[in-house]
Amino acid sequence: MIWNDEFETLPREAIESLQLKRLQQTVARVQATVPFYRQSFARAGVSAEMIRSLDDLRRLPFTLKQDMRDNYPYGLFAVPLEQIVRIHASSGTTGKPTVVGYTRRDIDTWAELMARSFVAAGASRGDVIHNAYGYGLFTGGLGAHYGAERIGASVIPMSGGNTKKQIMIMQDFGSTVLTCTPSYCLYLAEAAREENLDIRDFKLRVGIHGAEPWSEAMRQEIEEKLGIKAIDIYGLSEILGPGVGIECIEAQNGLHIWEDHFIPEIIDPETGEPLPPGEKGELVITTITKEGIPLIRYRTRDITRIIPEPCICGRTHVRLERISGRSDDMLIIRGVNVFPSQIESVLFNIEGVEPHYQLIVDREDNLDTLEVQVEVNERVFSDEIKVLQELSRKIRRDIKDLLGITCKVRLVEPKSLARSEGKAVRVIDKRKG
Repeated sequence: MIWNDEFETLPREAIESLQLKRLQQTVARVQATVPFYRQSFARAGVSAEMIRSLDDLRRLPFTLKQDMRDNYPYGLFAVPLEQIVRIHASSGTTGKPTVVGYTRRDIDTWAELMARSFVAAGASRGDVIHNAYGYGLFTGGLGAHYGAERIGASVIPMSGGNTKKQIMIMQDFGSTVLTCTPSYCLYLAEAAREENLDIRDFKLRVGIHGAEPWSEAMRQEIEEKLGIKAIDIYGLSEILGPGVGIECIEAQNGLHIWEDHFIPEIIDPETGEPLPPGEKGELVITTITKEGIPLIRYRTRDITRIIPEPCICGRTHVRLERISGRSDDMLIIRGVNVFPSQIESVLFNIEGVEPHYQLIVDREDNLDTLEVQVEVNERVFSDEIKVLQELSRKIRRDIKDLLGITCKVRLVEPKSLARSEGKAVRVIDKRKG
């Protein structure tokens, strides 16, 4: 089933014609209303008048996450604040948050694209959608919420956490669609078993999962343990939130990106040059309908490729291959964005800790785990066990305060971690094995 036949099945020529028209309008608007883009275009020697074809897009400079931070909070907004009806933001744990604003029309667009996404995943009016994405400044919960309401489904706004209650509600309320991160989905199954319950006996039939990388093996595990179809969804708050792209339930092979609202490009993350069709690289997205904060050539850092082949579902919008990683060093642990530099900033402020550490990321019982191995100086290492225990607790507590995640801390003796003559290997991510 398709939610919006008119736009989801547009012929390729019509999609590209619409994209060019909307791109020209967007570039002209940001040039006129956003000083950042006016200056950025001037430095690059380009202007809105020079955009005559879609190929001209590559003449425009990239927008980076740092540009959003540098223009905190409202510097990239393209409309006056009185036209903004919703504000979301990142956690800001590496400094200032990245802030996004939505006009009333942006919210309507978001609901429409999430409605498309739900229907592509096999949901429809009459479904009971158990929404376990977080509500608040994070975009996940509210984005899914309004899309569910748009298709006429019943949405249960559970948000995250409170696992036992989640299981009870899913069972008692007869939830048929589950939205949450894939790792939390498996944790729900494990927790249910501890309660002598089998989620496969519930009415759930579809899961819509995103906000962290996950593999085909994990999909199979989810489908087996929960007895559902597991669908991959893609989104990022800077661009819109959830609903930028989604797999269709017919193929479960690549995420349709809604090309009447976004123009995707794949570039070489090292050179920034566009790559030939089908090659894997970094995803760059240009928004062409957003009013509050349009973004031109935003570097997502997500690694994927475009699948140009037609899909069996009948939708004509290209698909993105499952996101396989990131071009920067950001880790996603239990849905939380974590930079090694954040942990480093904690360690370096604690007396007795040496500037040598390693992060071990793994997955146990379907949940991401983080172990922080850190060297301590000779005096501390030879100190009483209770002193070492207190130091471990402090590191764990400070990291929890900063990032909101729990980690294991292992203090090691001086010079025991490997040294490198080049770039230090700070992260060992065993999930990628």
